[in-house]
Amino acid sequence: MDFIAGEVLYFNKPLKWTSFDLVNKFRYKLSRKLKVKKIKVGHAGTLDPLATGVMIVCTGKATKRIDEFQYQTKEYVATLKLGETTPSFDLEKEIDGIYPTEHITREEVERVLQSFVGTIQQIPPVFSACKVEGKRAYELARKGEEVELKSKTLVIDEMELLECNLPVVKIRVVCSKGTYIRALARDIGVALQSGAHLIALERTRIGDITLDKCMSPDDIDAFLEENIEEIKPNE
Repeated sequence: MDFIAGEVLYFNKPLKWTSFDLVNKFRYKLSRKLKVKKIKVGHAGTLDPLATGVMIVCTGKATKRIDEFQYQTKEYVATLKLGETTPSFDLEKEIDGIYPTEHITREEVERVLQSFVGTIQQIPPVFSACKVEGKRAYELARKGEEVELKSKTLVIDEMELLECNLPVVKIRVVCSKGTYIRALARDIGVALQSGAHLIALERTRIGDITLDKCMSPDDIDAFLEENIEEIKPNE
């Protein structure tokens, strides 16, 4: 493989790793194996530390294709806890609100999910990488500053209820670039006249790249060993 001319690789990002952690680890191992000080490595689409799943990593000149991958349709499997909210809409922050769930039925959950299919408006979470006057929203939110984000137009292609063990539901979402599944959890909670937050999230597909095509960070050494010829000093 020619990593400097550019290669496109697929990873399964582990839980609690940032997207940058994964890119950094691969870049470090790749540059050592190639015996170069610098090589361009980037990812196509951030995953939150508490999310796992498909992440596309590009090297060298293939980093120019990052935008192309970011615009591809994505699929997620999300587990929501109804009746509780957190400021980050996931498990990063402590529960800040308790809401009734006795009125929620499986039928009502299915009806609400279908109401989100199509073109929707979504306000991103304040704990997100969206920029506000040149700064990341999460940086301001973590300092306790008031953050106001504008709604964005998104497309939800599919919503499917996979499991319903109230107050916990598992759903499959197929959506466009820029969709925040945490914000979707928040909005589903509101639509159910309750609250909700994410307790698990896995990105299962980007375009036609599925989890079964992805490698774990534990595979990096063996992968590089197999795909880079040993560089020998000139005789």
